[in-house]
Amino acid sequence: MIHLYAFDTPNGRKISVALEEMQLPYDVTIVDIGKGEQFAETFLRISPNNKIPAVVDDEGPEGPLSIFESGAILVYLGQKTGKFWPSSIADQAEVLQWLMFQVGGFGPMPGQVHHFVGLTDEQDRRYGLERFQAETRRLYAVMNRHLDKRRWFAKELSIADFAILGWVWRHARHRVDLADFPAVARWYADLMERPGVQRGFAIELRRQPA
Repeated sequence: MIHLYAFDTPNGRKISVALEEMQLPYDVTIVDIGKGEQFAETFLRISPNNKIPAVVDDEGPEGPLSIFESGAILVYLGQKTGKFWPSSIADQAEVLQWLMFQVGGFGPMPGQVHHFVGLTDEQDRRYGLERFQAETRRLYAVMNRHLDKRRWFAKELSIADFAILGWVWRHARHRVDLADFPAVARWYADLMERPGVQRGFAIELRRQPA
């Protein structure tokens, strides 16, 4: 059994989608980051950076294994199952470069858009939104060019697609119309039609009000 510690965020959804697509047995512990639950001492022992998601695999290669950072989790799950993770080093490099693209850019940049959208002071909002929305749109354009003549980010559907999907899922919050990026829109629609992806987004990662 894999134990997923997550919340209803792009990074959390990357892992729930991957677990469903890989058909791995797992359960979920919701870590409500809005209430500061990520700072609990019990969670710190699993995730030293106090961030979600994290997993604990009861059947790790040398016994129980805890992993934090969504990119590392995806690589581990791909290697563990052999699914959505190619066998050749060259193909792995192709997957990893797009995974790193997401982790290093297409996550931090739209994440800043999320932050500045939420500010109430217009002067504070204006600069941040102009800067980070421009960079976010640039990253969408990079993806659009890449996907213009191919179906997936690497040769085959991979963990890189799951990683990027978690953030494209929030395109409306980025103030991005996918009609401006038709290749991304096509890729997104194809992924969202997959039963495993649908199950990954349907998993409850937020507590319902009592």
